Amino acid sequence: MAVVSEQLTMVTPQIARRSSKPVSDRLFRWASFGSALLVLIVLTGILGSMIYGALPAFREFGLAFVTSSVWNVGQDQYGAWVAIMGTLTSALIALVIGVPISLGIAIFLTQLCPPWLRRPVATTIELLAAVPSIIYGMWGLFVFAPLFARFVQIPVTSLVEGIPFFGTILYARVPSGVGVLTAGIILAIMIIPFIASIARDILDQIPTMLRESAYGIGCTTWEVVRHVLLPQAGVSIIGAIMLGLGRALGETMAVTFVIGNANRLSLSLFDPGSTIASRIANEFNEAIGMQLNALLALGCILFLVTFTVLVLARLLIARVKIT
Repeated sequence: MAVVSEQLTMVTPQIARRSSKPVSDRLFRWASFGSALLVLIVLTGILGSMIYGALPAFREFGLAFVTSSVWNVGQDQYGAWVAIMGTLTSALIALVIGVPISLGIAIFLTQLCPPWLRRPVATTIELLAAVPSIIYGMWGLFVFAPLFARFVQIPVTSLVEGIPFFGTILYARVPSGVGVLTAGIILAIMIIPFIASIARDILDQIPTMLRESAYGIGCTTWEVVRHVLLPQAGVSIIGAIMLGLGRALGETMAVTFVIGNANRLSLSLFDPGSTIASRIANEFNEAIGMQLNALLALGCILFLVTFTVLVLARLLIARVKIT
């Protein structure tokens, strides 16, 4: 009897756990589903409220709101083309400058950096990601912009003046240091920590056997990086770049400080401009009536641009996986 009672004592908790397991699974499933649904509800609410507020501007101006470069608050005439071009141009400059530097940092930390230097450099990169954007903007306006005007804009303007093409895109009418190129450089500094940190973690996760095999057959470090590491981490690196691009497209305060906030189209990268985010930040506080509707319409366009970039990134990632 003692043996039987002992066996029953051991079996009873197991039966209780088995009977409670389906309940816990259902609770976990519904909690996970609720978390995912909450994100969709919040996103739908944000997008719906923005579209509702932007409808008067879209009804009033139609397609001309996107194609027009006029932004006159006094006459209630609004066009988004200057802000759209400034957003795309500054983000493209940030990628052109930031992506090679980020990949170089990641490759150095994983392949070439001495062990005693790896942790300080990695920590410094991660600390840069934690710096608030307004600090980047203040540094860019009060420190970087004067130096950029003195040592880059003035000498380059005097050098390329009168030269076809270069004399157009690198000519500063007023070398103040602020402009689209300055905004792109500041954005590049801001996205480098994100792309570099993710790319470093991705390269670290590649099996050591692949590297050792490549070195074993006589490959150089460049050949290992070019033919082994980058193909293995290509999809994830594209994702990291798209994350940096999303940060560059939506950045507000830093760009507002250094882009000049001028509503004009110019082929020169040294001239002031504006982005969608900087225009919203400058005018939203005092906007009423049609101006407020136009700013909400700008927000919808920025959302559409970001969504388009995300779709293109997904297609590119799918293509890389297939090849």
